[in-house]
Amino acid sequence: MVPERSARWSQKVTSSSHALHLEEGVFSLDDPKAIARSLKAAAEASEQRKSEPFRSAMSMLTFYINRAGHQLPARRRRILEAAKNELRELYGRPRRH
Repeated sequence: MVPERSARWSQKVTSSSHALHLEEGVFSLDDPKAIARSLKAAAEASEQRKSEPFRSAMSMLTFYINRAGHQLPARRRRILEAAKNELRELYGRPRRH
């Protein structure tokens, strides 16, 4: 059994990151492009991030996917994985399959 404090910690990180000020509900959007645009805007606006904007945005998205783990419905996982490719495209990086 996972301690409740641990669950609260990961939820707090995604909802109130000090490095990125995320739009509320960004990870529940149904449009991968909208998720990517929102993460990009948050990463570029942040003055507290420790790495380049692309890396910060991708790290936050990957963190969310990994922390949700097996509890993430397949449809939501597909949308979030597609958002990774949209984020890569916004930064002029190659898409992955």
